[in-house]
Amino acid sequence: MLQKRKGLEASLKQMEEFIAREEDMTVLADLDGEGEDVDADLEAGLNTLAAAMDQVEMALMLDGENDANNAIVAINSGAGGTESQDWAEMLHRMYLRWADQMGFATRALDHQPGEEAGIKNATFLVNGQFAYGYLKAEVGVHRLVRISPFDANKRRHTSFASVFVFPELDDNVEIEIDEKDLRIDTYRSSGAGGQHVNVTDSAVRITHLPTNIVVQCQNERSQHRNRDMAMKVLRSRLYEHEMAERLKEREEAAGTKMEIGFGSQIRSYVLHPYQMIKDHRTDVEVGNVNKVLDGDLNEFIRTFLLSRKKG
Repeated sequence: MLQKRKGLEASLKQMEEFIAREEDMTVLADLDGEGEDVDADLEAGLNTLAAAMDQVEMALMLDGENDANNAIVAINSGAGGTESQDWAEMLHRMYLRWADQMGFATRALDHQPGEEAGIKNATFLVNGQFAYGYLKAEVGVHRLVRISPFDANKRRHTSFASVFVFPELDDNVEIEIDEKDLRIDTYRSSGAGGQHVNVTDSAVRITHLPTNIVVQCQNERSQHRNRDMAMKVLRSRLYEHEMAERLKEREEAAGTKMEIGFGSQIRSYVLHPYQMIKDHRTDVEVGNVNKVLDGDLNEFIRTFLLSRKKG
């Protein structure tokens, strides 16, 4: 109930701010009509209002069962060693910056650094209203083309990294997990976390044997807390696995082809020989690559959600 109330309060606040901005624009328009020099204020206000309208429009498209939930995001580097691991870290930074711009809190769950640079994988929680609804648009393979900073001959490289997104489930969602189906391993944390984390076997890896789903958590100080968080992630992964299996069965029965899956390449980020980011699902192209890599993702997310809604 508290979570629902928080969501309703956030929606109400967003609407009140939208109405207030609209009223400000009406006042400025009246002043402009009376000959006052308010062109700069009017233009800035209209841009702000348009951005607020986009936010409201996106929220209205998020009516899925778990869209209002927090999101668990997992980023994995592809083949290619240091180059792909550096790309995975760039994506990790991009999503953390996007979350910050959206006013969402983030919490690291697992972080496996690369041998030389970047990360092998990272898992983190995004805490905020509709975090999963937004970030589900990012599931898939992300491709980077650039001159490699790790290549002494300055050759162009193509790197891949994958993004998984799962809804954080509340305790009311029943997911049956048989303890006999789990293999639980403990190990010493490899990332940052202070003296206690790095000298004890506090990290936890859980393997669900029937599905071969593996989750791990190492960022909490105690093994018990890492195990609880890993189980939470496992519940979300199993829920998504079950939903995907049901969707596959329905589409096979109907003779239809499955839509975008995890293995699909959804977006290309080209930094050389030209600069362009293209979403292959919606054909949206953006030339300002630095702005996107700094977390400006809402154009891609909004267009994807809108295409799904129309579909």
